[in-house]
Amino acid sequence: MTSTPNKLGYHFPAEWHPHRATWLSWPHKEASWPGKLETIYAPYCQFIKEVSVGEQVCINVADSAMETLASDHLAKAGVNFDNIRFFYHPTNDAWCRDHGPAFVINPDAEIKKAIVDWGYNAWGDKYPPYDKDDIVPTLVGNALDLPVFYPGIVMEGGAVDFNGQGAVLTTSACLLNKNRNPHLTQSQIEGYLQEYYGVSQVLWLSDGIVGDDTDGHIDDIARFVSTDRVVTVIEDNRGDENYAILQNNLRLLRNMHLVDGKQLDIVELPMPAPVIYEGERLPASYANFYIANAAVVVPTYRDDKNDQRALDILAMCFPDRKVVGIDSTDIIWGLGSWHCLSQQEPL
Repeated sequence: MTSTPNKLGYHFPAEWHPHRATWLSWPHKEASWPGKLETIYAPYCQFIKEVSVGEQVCINVADSAMETLASDHLAKAGVNFDNIRFFYHPTNDAWCRDHGPAFVINPDAEIKKAIVDWGYNAWGDKYPPYDKDDIVPTLVGNALDLPVFYPGIVMEGGAVDFNGQGAVLTTSACLLNKNRNPHLTQSQIEGYLQEYYGVSQVLWLSDGIVGDDTDGHIDDIARFVSTDRVVTVIEDNRGDENYAILQNNLRLLRNMHLVDGKQLDIVELPMPAPVIYEGERLPASYANFYIANAAVVVPTYRDDKNDQRALDILAMCFPDRKVVGIDSTDIIWGLGSWHCLSQQEPL
């Protein structure tokens, strides 16, 4: 396809835009959760149960054996299978936000929805092989009979967050990292974001949180919760290594204006107490929530002080949805949580 989504009037909608479905890739890679893979299935199925109340959940599995395994876990969790659909799309790993399809929409077009298939290299070639993950968007396009665009550069869904009105929020630490697209300048990368996501404005934050192996994905730091409101995580402890990083990002956000000149409405979200496993600081963040039709699913970390604070703040931001906390203490050993694992398909 020679034209771009932007030229054809498509754009990537905000996550709160009504969904037709949520896409997932069933977790199966032991190396992503060494020693803990079995423990993640209960909370993962709880996530599916919450999301499937309001929309279809499409799950990529390798084959019928994996479908049976997944079905057993889902049945144990009491999931209603009416809204579950399996697709035989083999994957290397479970992080569907990054390897899954990026859906763009144009309500006025004859074909109202299309897919962008960005290149995928497992966050700078950190975790080969990733050949199966890299082709998932095209497999989904074939399954749904949707057109697919190929920008020809590396991009991950967790690196970008949208307000649905022309703005995208991202980080220089990730998108300008030489392990992604070393041949491109910042302005060239902005051009790709504009042409393939249909945005008009790129808002740049700086570094990501400690322990994030993606080189600073935005979905662990700051998220749009409405067209002009952003929640951003803040570390209260001045002695914590995330303190200065997050204060710098807060300063950047305070100086940002949208295309219409409006300043961002910034809501501060706490960070959980450090989650450390086998001596490793994990990228635990309440910003890795997922906005589904029927609920906002928030990762929690057995933190008596901050879990409820974060849920209350997000409940204020989403008065029209149920805000649900699901324990991610085991999930985060894989270095991501609910947002990293899911990708929305808009109506």
